[in-house]
Amino acid sequence: MVTTIVLVRDEDDALRDQEGHLRNEQGRKLDVEGNVIAEPVVNQQAVADEEKQQQGNNFTRTYGNSSYQSPHPQTPSESRMEAMLEQLLQGQENMTVTFNGKIDNVYTELTGRIDALNVHVKQLESQVAQTAGSKQQQGNNFTRTYGNSSYQSPHPQTPSESRMEAMLEQLLQGQENMTVTFNGKIDNVYTELTGRIDALNVHVKQLESQVAQTAGSVKRDALLEFKSEFSIQKPVGYLVVSYGSSYPKTESWVNRSDCCSWDGITCAAKSGKVIGLDLSSSNLHGPLKSKSSLFRMRHLRDLNLAYNNFTGSPIPAEFDKLMELKRLNLSWSSLSGKIPINLLQLTKLVSLDLSSSLDYDGSSFLSIDGSFLHLLAQNLRNLRKLDMSNVNISIPHEFSNMRSLRSLHLTNCNLSGEFPSSVLLIPSLQSIRLSLNPNLRGNLPMFRENNSLVEMSTKGTAFSGLIPDSISRLKHLTSLTLSVSKFSGKIPISLGNLSHLSILDLGGNNFVGEIPSSIGNLKQLTVFDVSSNKLNGNLPISILNFTQLRRLWLSPNQFTGFLPPNISQFSKLESFLGGDDSFTGAILSSLLKIPSLTRIYLSYNKFSDLTGIGNISLLPNLLRLGISSIESKNYKVIGPGVDLNVFSPLKKLHSLSLSRIPLSTTNITSDSDFLPNLAYLDLRGCNIIEFPEFIRNGRKLQTLDLSNNKIKGQVPDWLWRLPKLFQLNLSNNSLSGFNGSSQVSLESQISTVYLSSNAFQGPLFIPSSQRLYYFSGSKNNFTGEIPRSVCGLSTLAVLDLSNNNLNGSIPRCLETMVINHLSDLDLRNNSLSGILPEIFQNAKSLITLDVSQNRLEGKMPASLGGCSALQVLNVGSNTFNDIFPFHLKSLQKLQVFILRSNKFNGTLHNSDGVWFGFPQLKIIDVSYNDFFGTLPSDYFLNWTAMSSKRDDNIELEYINSGNSYYSLVLMSKGVAMEMECILTIYTSIDFSGNQLHGPIPDSVGLLTELLILNLSSNAFTGHIPSTLVNLTNLESLDLSQNKISGEIPPELGALSSLEVINVSHNQLVGSIPQGTQFQRQNCSSYEGNPGLNGPSLKDVCRDIKALAPPQSELMESKEEEEEESFSWNAAGLGFAPGVVFGLAMGYIAVSYKHEWFMKRFGRNKRQSIRTR
Repeated sequence: MVTTIVLVRDEDDALRDQEGHLRNEQGRKLDVEGNVIAEPVVNQQAVADEEKQQQGNNFTRTYGNSSYQSPHPQTPSESRMEAMLEQLLQGQENMTVTFNGKIDNVYTELTGRIDALNVHVKQLESQVAQTAGSKQQQGNNFTRTYGNSSYQSPHPQTPSESRMEAMLEQLLQGQENMTVTFNGKIDNVYTELTGRIDALNVHVKQLESQVAQTAGSVKRDALLEFKSEFSIQKPVGYLVVSYGSSYPKTESWVNRSDCCSWDGITCAAKSGKVIGLDLSSSNLHGPLKSKSSLFRMRHLRDLNLAYNNFTGSPIPAEFDKLMELKRLNLSWSSLSGKIPINLLQLTKLVSLDLSSSLDYDGSSFLSIDGSFLHLLAQNLRNLRKLDMSNVNISIPHEFSNMRSLRSLHLTNCNLSGEFPSSVLLIPSLQSIRLSLNPNLRGNLPMFRENNSLVEMSTKGTAFSGLIPDSISRLKHLTSLTLSVSKFSGKIPISLGNLSHLSILDLGGNNFVGEIPSSIGNLKQLTVFDVSSNKLNGNLPISILNFTQLRRLWLSPNQFTGFLPPNISQFSKLESFLGGDDSFTGAILSSLLKIPSLTRIYLSYNKFSDLTGIGNISLLPNLLRLGISSIESKNYKVIGPGVDLNVFSPLKKLHSLSLSRIPLSTTNITSDSDFLPNLAYLDLRGCNIIEFPEFIRNGRKLQTLDLSNNKIKGQVPDWLWRLPKLFQLNLSNNSLSGFNGSSQVSLESQISTVYLSSNAFQGPLFIPSSQRLYYFSGSKNNFTGEIPRSVCGLSTLAVLDLSNNNLNGSIPRCLETMVINHLSDLDLRNNSLSGILPEIFQNAKSLITLDVSQNRLEGKMPASLGGCSALQVLNVGSNTFNDIFPFHLKSLQKLQVFILRSNKFNGTLHNSDGVWFGFPQLKIIDVSYNDFFGTLPSDYFLNWTAMSSKRDDNIELEYINSGNSYYSLVLMSKGVAMEMECILTIYTSIDFSGNQLHGPIPDSVGLLTELLILNLSSNAFTGHIPSTLVNLTNLESLDLSQNKISGEIPPELGALSSLEVINVSHNQLVGSIPQGTQFQRQNCSSYEGNPGLNGPSLKDVCRDIKALAPPQSELMESKEEEEEESFSWNAAGLGFAPGVVFGLAMGYIAVSYKHEWFMKRFGRNKRQSIRTR
């Protein structure tokens, strides 16, 4: 019996037989976990006996007629003997057949194995030729199972029987001889064929060795080629903070070494194939190309390219070639564009991290198609971990069906709408983060017993409602972060049942009532944050059970009483936030009893309560100390003052913020070792009058804020040579110049510089740091031209030179270096002349451009059409002479468009009457130009941003680029009212001061979100459109100084939001509407309309009938109209110094002569501007 088992290695280097069963090296069958499966034991002797019984002794009989004759007739005994002989002969014939068959079987089996080996050899040879291959191993097993037969006589023999026996002996001897012959043949065949097999096996081993060597070379070459596709560059600027520590792992990748020993490489133990590649934080720099050698590494199971800089290149669709991938991490690697659908063909993925890098303005690099999430939920059935943080996506309703999910992170994804609470109920879900999606609404569901939640965060969302009592069912929960949301009600008692809770962050909500005493059951708490709520009462004494507490943030709230007297029991407390808005008594003195404190943040109304500041040295472990006045809006300084030298013993101090506390620095000499580890120093509004000399020793200082002081004189030259200085704010002082050389060292780290609102004079100073990202020198008296050295600042994103006395032209060299990276360029209110050069073709990052209030002329550059990200364009108050720039309709993101006070001319619509584009436009001011012609009746048909209803649930935002806020100026009689920030809901149209005529288009009634409409000082005729009644949000309407006739539509009296109305100097007749808003207007709003009469008008201003002024008076000069009429313009970029420094930016707006501006936008800020 022949038994053969052929074993072959599969792609995972496992041995399998012909039927696909797993086997070990000994041929034993295995289960999927590698355990040996017991097989039935075969009784070899029984098999042999059975074969003997099934085998006869058969050979070919070759005799003819017998010469033997019985001497007498056969006796019965002889007949029996003859029968036996016949039987024996028949058996011999059967045996011959059996042996022939056996030889055939052996030959067939062995030649089959040889054929199989030949096929394998050809495959190996082919693999060698193609520089790739796989191993196969075969065992050779052949068993011969033949033996000897035996025969016994059944009874004593007669003479006749003896003769017959002799014949039988002769036959048996022949049979035996034949058996030997056949066995010899079998042995010869076996020897020949096994020899051939052995030779083939030797050849196979040689080929397998060659394949292994070739495959190793292929792997090494592919990896080295991948290495060569990128340069090595350390991250700079904010990327240093984002990426953390990093080192170039590919430096260990050298030729002629085993690639499996290289950093970041994992190989399979037996096959040696590269199955893992981890190049996270490896300083790779350059595009990730679609033809990268990476996509030839088809056996990869784990791939991590996180925290590199792939320079904004798209994610290649070729990732779908890596079908074996189980874990893929492309996070924070500066990849951009749409995430390819092809990724969703990687159906073996269990972990996918696509969390995106953020652009300089905080926007995401990555986005998805509408069907992406649906296909993801459909295809990636085995996915356990998904991170798409910082990627713009929609609400993932499909994720409710992803029952294998364990981790879902969707931080800062611009999610908007209602989040499906069913996702929070997925039984396998352990971690969910939905933070920083301010327009994401939702509620916490009724939690079930079958849950696995360990971590949940809705920080910075619009989640609202109560915390359900069922929160106590989250028995595994260790971290609960619901801060900066809209939760309300009381803190539930059931929270005290979450015995494993380590982090409880409820800050920044609307919780009321007292903190329940059950909270003291949370003995594992390390973070307890209830700051910025409306909690009252006393702190429960049970919080002293928080023996593991490391962070305690309590203010602002409405607590009463003192801090717990035994607060020193918090022996592990590291961070405390509180103030006298919540507690009475000397808070700082209480904290001095906790030497473990490393961070203290205190806010005070009365700094006379700063008891204990002289004993601050009792906290030698302090790393961060922040003490500030609550009076933050005007930098009001309160209290008797503090000697800065009291902080000298705090040698570990890393960050010191003492804003709005009067300080004395006289006791600190320039050679003293003052706070040698200080990296962050914030002395805003501290009544400092001289530049502090001790700062020159700040070898580790990274951020310095001396703004809003009274510092005079020169900026010292040593400041620019501080080796670690990264951010500098000197704004709002009285500095006038720069002492000595202001050269910046080549190693300078300076990235952000604020010099605005000082008294600097002379040539413009811009530090020549190669890492400069943000520079503001606005509101000074810099003179001369813009230095050409600015063109060498290749990393510059924000340049604000507004409100100076700069002259000359705008440098053309900006096109070569800076314009590729600039997001904000503000040159307004200078004396720049010449044309606006054609330098914007590659300005793909430019978001705001303001060159208003200069002396620029000529035409609008066509290259502005390349500014695909542009949101704000202000060229007002120049002498541009051009038609309306219809060619800029490609600017699909434009929100603010100011052409005010130039010499633009022609019509405001294309020859076909079609609207000129700009679907996001919210503010347009083309006032005081020379536009003429009529406006088609459907002119306002497609003004999408002003006609689409706003979602009231979306958090209010300001128009900004991420680096700066845009400001708006209203003008009346030469006085400007400035809004330093503009809400995105602010919408306005100003077509005043032109030569437009014909009827006002009825389609204006479609602009339902419009707040301001100014069509004054034109030649409009016809009636006031009754469709204006649809503008329910309208707050200001100016139709004065036109030729409008007919009555004021009485329906307009229902516009309750309308606060400012001016229809003076028209040809209106009849009564004014009865609405309250019309009744309380000043009489001047209706004058110059002789036909207006009726009791309502008399109630407003008695009898104002007067002769209409002559036409000559209405056609006064444009300059005079500009002063006298109610109009507005955008005054440019209002850069907020606190954006980078993390300071709170209060919303300062504008008031006109009516209180509606005050109600709507806050306080006014007057400024004077130059008129031209």
